[in-house]
Amino acid sequence: MKIVFLEVDTERSWALASVGPGFLGAVLRRAGHEVALVRAPLDASDDEVVAAVAAQAPGLLGLSLTTRQWLRGRRLVAALRRDPATVHVPVIAGGLHPTFSPEEVLASDGFDWVCLGEGEGALLDLVTALEAGQPTDRIANIWKRGISVRPPTRPPVEPLEQLPFLARDLLDEARGVVHMATQRGCPFPCTYCAARMYNELYEQVGGEYGRRRPVEDVVSELQGLRAKGDLSYVIFLDDTFTIHHPWVRRFCELYPAQVGVPFSLHARVETVSEPLLHQLRAAGCDQVTYGVESGSERVRREIMKRPVTNQRFRDVFRWTREAGIRLTANFMLGLPGETKAELQQTLQLAEELEVADFGYFVFYPYPGTALFRLCRDQGYLPADYPERPANHRASILQLPGLSNEDIAAVYDGFTALRRRLFRARYGVELPEDSPATEHVELLAATG
Repeated sequence: MKIVFLEVDTERSWALASVGPGFLGAVLRRAGHEVALVRAPLDASDDEVVAAVAAQAPGLLGLSLTTRQWLRGRRLVAALRRDPATVHVPVIAGGLHPTFSPEEVLASDGFDWVCLGEGEGALLDLVTALEAGQPTDRIANIWKRGISVRPPTRPPVEPLEQLPFLARDLLDEARGVVHMATQRGCPFPCTYCAARMYNELYEQVGGEYGRRRPVEDVVSELQGLRAKGDLSYVIFLDDTFTIHHPWVRRFCELYPAQVGVPFSLHARVETVSEPLLHQLRAAGCDQVTYGVESGSERVRREIMKRPVTNQRFRDVFRWTREAGIRLTANFMLGLPGETKAELQQTLQLAEELEVADFGYFVFYPYPGTALFRLCRDQGYLPADYPERPANHRASILQLPGLSNEDIAAVYDGFTALRRRLFRARYGVELPEDSPATEHVELLAATG
């Protein structure tokens, strides 16, 4: 069977497609199936996307969707259903939004199944059943339209190294900049992030959802890319690369000699030490992204469940600079329970930390998170919130004590600060509408 993944661009055309299809496509190809990717760029009309899908003649269409991608993805699938060339193409959706809002997805025109959680084994079972003409209503992790009972949950893939390496032609990587995931799961209880919620999803089948590939497996994949001449820089996508120090130290031993190209990663200040940062730098790390989120210790501790002090950020940022590693940070504005003064503290801390670049986002409550449930239960969500785009530039919440004007003023302050710091550090103007991650990739590829 031919399986086509539809990548839905939103707000801007990203350099990287969803990673999920890269894992799924590799498993499907190993089983003898044909896999392809169709991208829906921002400037493509619905009819153009439908024509591109029809040209691939898929036996099954798959979408990996975040909440930000959901509304456009829903519209495109509805358009596929209206076109004679694609009206009968079966459709499955997976990813964060379908996993935590499956009823909403299945109630929308054109979606035949959703995949809840990990999809490698589930999607392969679905494709096998479709080819054999067998029923698809009893496949673990696969919820079929019209079936009222949730499917059983299969155990997560264990060990991760049994999976084939990513099907990289499904990622649209360019200039030798590749993206790597070394682990699944997150041990931290952050209330704004859905990653932790996967642990709850898999509690019923026992075991730990958190798993990591052996260092040797990660290095082997990168060696293969280098041997083909497809490697100039590595961006590690793990939410927290520095969780397990023995793993990181082993990585630092093997990576320089066996891979030897610069790399970037995400870390939490609670999970690094001064010596570890120097080890990472010696191994080739030239950029780290930290989540600061709020400048208020109370907001981090009580609302976000991140009990870390501002002094820890000051210390770790200093250690990172002294190790010769560039810094990027992320900040969040307009959380439920945040005050106007605490919102201002976030901008003040960002200015004090003087990072090379940073992302700043107005809080949006994603389904599956603890803060989504809080916003829903407290009546902060507008009645039409499912129809509102999940953007990070303006709040959709109706918050007591914090107006949209308050949030917008601090957002504008972040914009001005980022442009000023970028100009001072690099001597050029920051491109319009440039996200921090995009800037880091550009610098990585061009030096």
